[in-house]
Formats: sequence, structure tokens, C-alpha cells
Amino acid sequence: MTTTLKITNTILILFAAFMALKQGSAMITAKPAITDMLTKLNLTRPAIITLGLITLLSVPLMLIPRTFFYGNFLMAASILFILMLELQHNQLKAAAIEVPFLLLSCIILYLRHPLTTTP
Repeated sequence: MTTTLKITNTILILFAAFMALKQGSAMITAKPAITDMLTKLNLTRPAIITLGLITLLSVPLMLIPRTFFYGNFLMAASILFILMLELQHNQLKAAAIEVPFLLLSCIILYLRHPLTTTP
């Protein structure tokens, strides 16, 4: 992988980690905006906390090269879960907002961790 691609992938990983920390902590601390959105999708308070913990768990896993795949998989799975709930409740605008984050996670997975040496 070229140096430019590694730097770009590192920036993408750090951006995804920042967004995951922001959203995960918002779910756990019951910020009104995220709580209102998820309760409209029929998620209970314990389910929102669990989703927040899964999102927060994905961050350190994503940053470590050996657990990179698992962290990104958890991140993509949580985004896909929210996306499917939004589609189920006919919230197309909200679902469209989730698509770039799902694609970001897929791109990061495709590019692999920048510190790994295996092809």
C-alpha cells in the first residue's frame, strides 16, 4: 500500500473512531436527539445502551491491527442495524444519512489497517 493511501486510510479510521465515540457516548448518556431518534424506531432504553456499548467497543478494536476486522465488523453491523430499522419504519431520509457511514466502514475494511504488513 502506498504512503498516500495509508495516510488517507488512517484519517478515515480516525474519523470513523471519532464518530463512533461521539454516537456511542450519546447513546449511553441518553442525549435527547439520539434517544428520540432511536425510541421512534421502537428501541427500549436498555437496547439503546447496549447499542451504545457495542459502538464504543468497536473503537479500540478498530484501532488495533490484530482486532481491526472485528472492530469494523461491529461498527458496520451496528450501522446496518440502525439503517434497517429506519427502512422498516419508512424513515428514508434518516436511512440515507446512514449509508455514507456504512460505506465508510466498508472502504476502511477494504483498505485494511495501515500498520499491517501482510498483503
